[in-house]
This record gives sequence, structure tokens and C-alpha cells, in this order.
Amino acid sequence: MAPAEFGLTAASTGRDVRLAARSGGFQGHTSGLASEHVQVNLAILPAELAGDFLRYCQRNPKPCPLLGVSEPGEWTLPELAEDLDLRADVPRYRVWRHGELVAEPTELHGLWRNDLVTFALGCSFSFEHALLADGMRLRHVDQSRNVAMYRTNIPTRAAGAFHGPMVVSMRPLKAADAIRAVQITSRMPEVHGAPVHLGNPALIGIRDIQQPDYGDPVEILGDELPVFWACGVTPQAAIAAAQPAFCITHAPGHMLVIDKLNRQLGRG
Repeated sequence: MAPAEFGLTAASTGRDVRLAARSGGFQGHTSGLASEHVQVNLAILPAELAGDFLRYCQRNPKPCPLLGVSEPGEWTLPELAEDLDLRADVPRYRVWRHGELVAEPTELHGLWRNDLVTFALGCSFSFEHALLADGMRLRHVDQSRNVAMYRTNIPTRAAGAFHGPMVVSMRPLKAADAIRAVQITSRMPEVHGAPVHLGNPALIGIRDIQQPDYGDPVEILGDELPVFWACGVTPQAAIAAAQPAFCITHAPGHMLVIDKLNRQLGRG
């Protein structure tokens, strides 16, 4: 069902989106929803792997900007939101076993374990609010699509078993807007900061810009540049490489929306 059928719009709150997901009804992507509120990626791992994953995030802050870490078994993160249930407040999750995607459930009650540690990571959907507020048009938002995401040839720094390529999200922008986007997002390191690449996608290992690895393709017009930001789907590539016996992530584009406001992010 479409977000509008749940009363969800850009003017919704983070709690509105969480409750719609918790009800089991809303299962869609969160791009363009609750635009004032910070959106986060999730990685949920057994405690025995949490130390290595924490070091992986610390070594790769562009794709893995860490906003919060739970205690083992806890399904709340009070510093992110009140009335938060990590087992149900994401529209769609991904369950991985030995590095293979095995399910995409809409809630985790039957899968939750007392040793699970949740990592909350910054998401580019949050800096989109700043770009839109500056007057830029984002085609995937205009078209109610998920942002296009690609695996690249840019390596991340390994930690324990976690390693793999950086994943990037792409937005086509006119040159003047691309320059302004660099200026705006460089002040927001909590949600990936400045782009990692502009222009020719082949230079970062993307063979076909119209075939994203995650999300939906969007047209790039003749007077536009593809602009690439580090993406919080990167940990899913690292998890696939590490092949843990069990872990959970969000489904790409289906984010946890928290109470913190986007205007509270950034440095000046």
C-alpha cells in the first residue's frame, strides 16, 4: 500500500512512520517521508561479532556513520526515539544466514534473541531534506521512487571478518546544484557528509548506471552530473562477505525514522 494510504507524507513525524510500520501495514520505502526527521540504517548482529563491527564502522565513517549502539538484547534506543521498538518499527527488514539473504520480514518478534546488538547508522535520506530546502529537485523524490544505489570498486577498511566494497547512492544534479550539494552535505558527517564521486560512474566501477544494485533507476538528463554519496547499505556488502551465521539489516530504502530533526545535524 502507498504511504498516502497510511496518511504518511513529507510532513509526517518519525513516530507516525514508525507506528505505521509497527501496525504491519506500511511496508514501503521511506524516501521523502517525515522530511524533518533523521532516518537511519540498521545492522543487528550477535554480541560476539559486535566488537568487530564497531571497529568496521569506526574505520569507515563515510559509509557507516554511527549514531547509536544498543545493549545486547535491548530492542530500544532511547537516545534516538521514544516509544521505539527495533523489532517492528522498520517497514521491511532483511535476514541473513551465512552471508545469504533468506527472508525480508516486516517484523522480528519471532527472530529476536537476547544476544542481538543493534547498530544505528546515518542515512542519506536525512541530507536530502537540506538539499530540498535549498531549492534543489531530486528526481527520485519527485517520482516517489527509492534512490538508486550501486556497489563500487572503492574498498572499505576491514575489521575482523567485515570487509567489502563501498556502496553509493546517486542523485543526478545540474553542475551548479552539485557544487552547492557538496557544500551543504560536507557539513553533515553524521549522514555521510560530502559526495565521494561526481561524474563518470565507470571510474568507481559502475558499469551500467541504469542498472542499480539496489533501489530504482532514474533518468540522467544531458545537462546533469551523477553525484555519488557513500551509502549505509555498505554494511550489507560487508555482512555478505563476513558470512555471519545470523544477522539482520533493514531492507534498502526502508529506514527507521527517529525523533531527532535533520536541522539538529551538521556543523554550522
